[in-house]
Amino acid sequence: MTAVLTVTAGLLLVAGVLVLIRLFRGPTVYDRLVALDVLTLVVLGGILVEALWRDRIADVVLLAVVTLVAFLSTMSVLRFDVEDQR
Repeated sequence: MTAVLTVTAGLLLVAGVLVLIRLFRGPTVYDRLVALDVLTLVVLGGILVEALWRDRIADVVLLAVVTLVAFLSTMSVLRFDVEDQR
């Protein structure tokens, strides 16, 4: 189990670096928004790997809160963008 969690953490680290590159180089706001959503998913995966590593079920609440904040932030950005185009 330790090897699987180590490999998963390494892959999440590589994914995080690649997403950060896309976040800084994205030509449009929408590219950056998608990169930020994917970065949030990578962070969620990291929190989940850490919770499994330490056998702590309390981190599931943290996962729910971060997911809700990510969803609400994406919806608010899209809502303001739609209002600006009218």
